[in-house]
Amino acid sequence: QLQACGGGLVQTGGSLRLSCAGSGRTFSSLGMGWFHQAPGKEREFVAAISGYGYTINYADSVKGRFTISRENAKNTLYLQMNSLKPEDTAVYYCAARSAYYGSSYLPRDYHYWGQGTQVTVSS
Repeated sequence: QLQACGGGLVQTGGSLRLSCAGSGRTFSSLGMGWFHQAPGKEREFVAAISGYGYTINYADSVKGRFTISRENAKNTLYLQMNSLKPEDTAVYYCAARSAYYGSSYLPRDYHYWGQGTQVTVSS
């Protein structure tokens, strides 16, 4: 089970930190990812991290602005979002895949999804 939180309303250029708490599985055995979905659009990849954090990937649109990280001892995944833009406005979902190695940008590779948290960036 995944529980995401930390969304909110922020001005352009601002920052937010999303958290995703996991339960029910050994957290380090799960590859994790963040996706977002804007109204009328498909769910899109944001960032992914392997079970022990050795492999990290970002969508081109967030490289240099967002940082994904995890604390396995706390069963928690993070997404630090800086220099936010209006186009970052979306519902953000954390997701887990049953593979601790590598990472994936494909939603179909993820088996567990959190409920989503709204991020709104005003211009």
